[in-house]
Amino acid sequence: MTTHGHGHHHEDHDHHHDHRHRTPSRRALLAGASGLLVLSSAPGTASAASTRTARSSDVPVKRMGAARSSRLTQGTTLVHADMHNHTAMSDGDGDPELAFASLRDAGLDVAALTDHATLLGIEGITDEEWDRTGQLADAADDPGAYTAIRGFEWTHPLQGHANIWFTDDWVDLGGAGGPDSLYSWLKDRDAVASFNHPGREPQMFDSFSFSAGVLEKMVGLEMFNRGDDYLFDGWSDTGRSPLVACLNAGWRTGLTGVTDEHGTDWGFPEGKGRSGLWVTENTRAGVFEAMRARRFFATRVSGLRLDAVAGGVRMGGTLGKSSGDVRFTVDLDRGPEWEGKPLNIQVLRPGSDAPAVADVIETQSNKVTEFTVPLDAADGDWVVLRISDPSQANPSPGPSGHPCNDWGVAYSSPWWLQA
Repeated sequence: MTTHGHGHHHEDHDHHHDHRHRTPSRRALLAGASGLLVLSSAPGTASAASTRTARSSDVPVKRMGAARSSRLTQGTTLVHADMHNHTAMSDGDGDPELAFASLRDAGLDVAALTDHATLLGIEGITDEEWDRTGQLADAADDPGAYTAIRGFEWTHPLQGHANIWFTDDWVDLGGAGGPDSLYSWLKDRDAVASFNHPGREPQMFDSFSFSAGVLEKMVGLEMFNRGDDYLFDGWSDTGRSPLVACLNAGWRTGLTGVTDEHGTDWGFPEGKGRSGLWVTENTRAGVFEAMRARRFFATRVSGLRLDAVAGGVRMGGTLGKSSGDVRFTVDLDRGPEWEGKPLNIQVLRPGSDAPAVADVIETQSNKVTEFTVPLDAADGDWVVLRISDPSQANPSPGPSGHPCNDWGVAYSSPWWLQA
C-alpha cells in the first residue's frame, strides 16, 4: 500500500509556474544553437525531412533522421522514446496536461510520465495524481502511432532512483523504504523498471547488490540522463564505472537514454538522452515486449538508428557460447545531417572498475560495419558496443588515456556469454 501524507496538491501548481522563466524559450534555444538544433526524426526514409512549427514559437524546425527499418534484421521497427519525464505533480515546472502532446510534437514515438514517489508525498505524487497520470496517458495513447505510458520514479535520497512502468499501483518510501523492499514489491507485479542516473546517489542500490527475483523486471540502466554520460560520471570521486558496477553485479539491464525533463519543453531540447526501441508494433504491448527483450539502445542525439547483431543474436540477447571469435555487424545512421561523419565503435568488456576495451573500430554514419572480436566468459560475461565521436571529449572522463574519454553518442544494450 502507498503511504499517504501531505501531498503535493493542485493548488501548489501556480507556485511552480512562477518559475517558468528558468526554462529557456524555444526561440532562445534555437538562437543559442545557431539554428543547428535538429530535433527527433520524422518517420520515413533517410532523406525525408519535415518542417513543423515548434510549440510556443514561430521558428520552423527541420527534422531529419535515419530511416526506421534496420539493414540487418527484419520484423521490427525503430521507435524513438523518452521514458523519464516530470511535471508539476512532483518537482517539475510544467502543466501535466501539456506533456504528452509536447513529447509527440517533438517527434517522439513513445513517451512516459514518471513523477517522483517520495516519502509522504512531499514534492511527490499522491493517489489522485497517480490516477490523473493514467488518465492523461490513456487520452494521449494512439496505438500504432504514439505510445503514452504511465510510470513513477521511486526516489531514495541515498540509495538512488528507479523508474517503474506498467504497474496498476505505485509505492513510495513509506511502502518500500529501501532496495530490498522495492524488489519484493516489484516481484509480484507485471512491470519493467530501470536504475536511474546510476552513481549520482552515494549508496546506489547497495552498490547494485543483486536480487535474482527481479532479474527480468530490472531491464534498464540509464547511460544518458540529461547531458550526462554515466560510463564514468563521478569517476573522479568514486573511481568506478556505474556500467561496470551494475553489470558485474549480475544484473542484465539494457542501456537507455532519457531527458529526465523537469522543465516545460518536453522532448524538444537536443543533446539530452533518449532511447531507440526495436518494436514489433508501436503499442504498449509492443514497447513492453521490446523492453523485456532489452532490444533497445541509448543515445543522446535525435534521429539515430543503431542495430547490432553478434553471432547472429541481436543486442540484449545471450550468445550461445562461452568463448571464441564473435562476428559483429552494426547498422549505424543518422540521416543526411551526419552523412559520412567519422565515428568509433568501442567494444566494452568487464574491467574491475573501468571497462576494458577489446577493440576500437573506425566507421562512419550511414554505414554497415562488420568485425570479429575474440570473447571469453572467463573475462566476464557481458559485452557492450559504445558509439563515440572521436572529435569531441567526454565531459566526464575516466582513467587517463582510456579510449572512452571521447564523446559518447550511443550504447547498445549488452550481449551475455553463456556462463
